[in-house]
Amino acid sequence: MLVVAALYHFTRFDDPAALRGPLLDLCQAQGLCGTLILAPEGINGTIAGPRKGIDAALAHIRALPGCATLVWKESAAATPPFGRMKVRLKREIVTMGQPQVDPIAATGRYVAPCDWNALIQAPDVALIDTRNDYEVQIGSFKGAIDPGTKSFRDFPEWWARNADRFQGKRIAMFCTGGIRCEKSTNYLLLQGVPEVYHLQGGILQYLEDVPEADSLWQGECFVFDQRVSLTHGLAPGRHRLCHACRRPVSPEDRARPEYEEGVSCHRCTGEYTPEDRARFRERQRQFDRRA
Repeated sequence: MLVVAALYHFTRFDDPAALRGPLLDLCQAQGLCGTLILAPEGINGTIAGPRKGIDAALAHIRALPGCATLVWKESAAATPPFGRMKVRLKREIVTMGQPQVDPIAATGRYVAPCDWNALIQAPDVALIDTRNDYEVQIGSFKGAIDPGTKSFRDFPEWWARNADRFQGKRIAMFCTGGIRCEKSTNYLLLQGVPEVYHLQGGILQYLEDVPEADSLWQGECFVFDQRVSLTHGLAPGRHRLCHACRRPVSPEDRARPEYEEGVSCHRCTGEYTPEDRARFRERQRQFDRRA
């Protein structure tokens, strides 16, 4: 069984490019796969591999400037959930496109998973899912508001259009592992929202800590690797990816007439040209021959 470590940490890196080579070399030497993102604001990503390799990579990351207090989330995978190891340089470790946002300066109040249910059931609390629409479609918390965003960059615009709906409300926010809420809660504080909360450790920590019998989570949680979705206890979910549009598809979705493996699903049948579909079919044939 492989260890999967999801992590992020906001800190100041003066020269992220200088950190890339040694980090990639170590991860490859340890037989790890996954993706790590380095930016002036910190590090983010998920890696998978043997226990010894994960420990070595985490020790290396904790030794980077400002990363001594790094926190990560572990789960398990029976097969490698990524094809190879990548370390990328970007402007942001999670892209919001709001230069004034600074999670290092301030964030909303963290709420432990054991206290989350009481908060989000309070009548003066508005619960907002900060993830993208395709993630929300396969699972969310009962009663959560779906902004319907295609990407995290869209969230500020959505808030600007809807802020009046939340006058007099406390705002509770959540995402997969917590990173998007670090920025979205800071953004709302900058917009003058007085009370903002977010789920500590994200959905993944909640699904691990809160017994299913007590859970307010409905459905599955999308994850950005080949496992596609997880459920309570971080057990593998039922979803796969449509390899045309990269959206999650359930067993019921795969039984629909619009679904063709590697080529289309009911959500993307009108999104590609016949030439695209022919290319997708050839790609799938190549994959099937290698399998």
